Amino acid sequence: ASILDLHSGALSMGKHFVNLYRYFGDKIQDIFTEEDFALYRDVRQRIQQKIAQTFGISSSSMYLTKPTFFSRINSTEAKTTHDEYWHPHVDKVTYGSFDYTSLLYLSDYSEDFGGGRFVFMDAGSNKTVEPQAGRVSFFTSGSENLHRVEKVHWGTRYAITISFTCNPEHGIGDPVL
Repeated sequence: ASILDLHSGALSMGKHFVNLYRYFGDKIQDIFTEEDFALYRDVRQRIQQKIAQTFGISSSSMYLTKPTFFSRINSTEAKTTHDEYWHPHVDKVTYGSFDYTSLLYLSDYSEDFGGGRFVFMDAGSNKTVEPQAGRVSFFTSGSENLHRVEKVHWGTRYAITISFTCNPEHGIGDPVL
């Protein structure tokens, strides 16, 4: 698994992280453009509004929180425990500030990769989400939504995780160049 935190520029590389913003310096605009960040803001705002509408809360009471990251998952063996994405977890426990979690899928299950489905683990029966490019799934981040991702067996699964908090002290601004 590889992740890129757009806010900090942290990119996982094996057992370490590198900072893309520090590495590329002024040339970072050769990697990202203002249009890329504008697109991210637009997508984030649309997801935020949809979550607020679905859960009956005001979008102004929700704040973007970190980490927000792009993930690339393939069948390569995990190098660190952070790469072991398939273990059951609760986002609120893992990240602390998360109140709502969203995933925007950028690749298609069974076309671009095998395995890698998102599984809500319920006592009665599990519920599975098959990633499809453009599909957004979102949920409350507490213990009511224990989940995991199946191991990817072939191909590459891409997604963006964007999460929100209701605590303004944990809020962050949109990333900027």
